Amino acid sequence: MNGNQIEGLVGMLLVLGILVLMALPSVLGLLRDRRVDRQIREAHEDRGERWPQKSSSRSTVPSTATWYADGRRSKKFVSS
Repeated sequence: MNGNQIEGLVGMLLVLGILVLMALPSVLGLLRDRRVDRQIREAHEDRGERWPQKSSSRSTVPSTATWYADGRRSKKFVSS
């Protein structure tokens, strides 16, 4: 290996190291969330309860953009 190849290898390893350092907190947070979810699920099972499912019966409030668009669509244009 000559100097240019070593320099390229060091640069590539440095970039990969920085990428790992940037991704590490996200991966650790994901693993922690999964562990907490598993603990909560096990606690519910121990109490004889089911893991709560997402409910689709919950009412939702439309966003401002939807409200504005609905108001604009309801106006009738009169052609003369």
